[in-house]
Parts: sequence; C-alpha cells; structure tokens
Amino acid sequence: MALLAEYGCKATPGRRVVEIYDADAYLSDDDAMAAARTQVVAGNGYHLYIQSLQPDIDVEVAILLWDSPPSPPADAEGSVPVSIESKTAILVVNQLEYGPAGEMPLPRSGVYTGHAWWENRQVTGDYYQTTLDHPTDDTFEDHLTQAWPPPVTERYVLDLAYSRASEPSDDEEP
Repeated sequence: MALLAEYGCKATPGRRVVEIYDADAYLSDDDAMAAARTQVVAGNGYHLYIQSLQPDIDVEVAILLWDSPPSPPADAEGSVPVSIESKTAILVVNQLEYGPAGEMPLPRSGVYTGHAWWENRQVTGDYYQTTLDHPTDDTFEDHLTQAWPPPVTERYVLDLAYSRASEPSDDEEP
C-alpha cells in the first residue's frame, strides 16, 4: 500500500453537510443526501455527502489516494465503502452554504473506490449541543467566545484507489 497523493482542507458543514463531487457534477442528489443521514457518508457515483452532527464548527476533510486503500483504523468512529467517479479528474470539497472549500486534482479521470472513515463526529456534535444549551443571558456571547474552538477536530477521511476508466456517456462521441 503506497500513498500516491493526498489533499486536505477545512470545511463548514452548513446544514450539517459537506459534499465532495466531480467538478462537472454540481447538481445535488436528494436521495444520496438522505442516505448520508443514516450512513454518515453516502453518494450516487458522482457525489459523496458527509453528514455532520453540527452545522457551525469546521471539519477536516482528507482525501488520500493509494495504490490499494488500507483498512480503516481500528479506532475510527465509523466507516463505509465509497465510490466516486470523476470525468474531469478534479474533486471539489463543497460547503453547502459557503461554496467550495477546495479542490483536489486527481492523477487521471475515472472511478475511485475505497472507504470513508471518521473520528470525533459524536464528541464534536455533543460539544456543540452542550455549548448551545448554555443559558441565554448577557454572558452567552462571552461563553461562546471562550468555548470555541472545540477541544477536538471532527475529521472525515476518504481512502481511495483508482478502479477503472469512466464509461463513455451517451452524449459523448466515440
């Protein structure tokens, strides 16, 4: 298992979602987004949706390209198999309310498979809720200033490997 490329950025999960998609696949998919609510990470082939438990604290997104992806770490909070196709060889990490957080150029276009895993999702969600549960009095703003940032970073990692070339679409010339 050799690491071929890596990319990372911070993203704000507005509406509790961060999405990763091929640069030309910018239309959303409501079914895949709904699936992410239960699976944490879900997609439709061109989009992956990451479901956080909070909408305001930046999360870390890492995309690692391997010759063969390693198994998720034993201490990961959770993991799911994923697949994403990129015909442009550019993956966009998007914040629903703020726009793109970054882009990762891929070595070549095609289908990439592997798994997504995450850590500190639950503790960050709990921390966020506890902070907001503070009584709303004159000290609330001071409390938020002292409480932020959280003690840990919510992190999502995509361990991917190139699987195959993209299938030509019906509207492409042979």
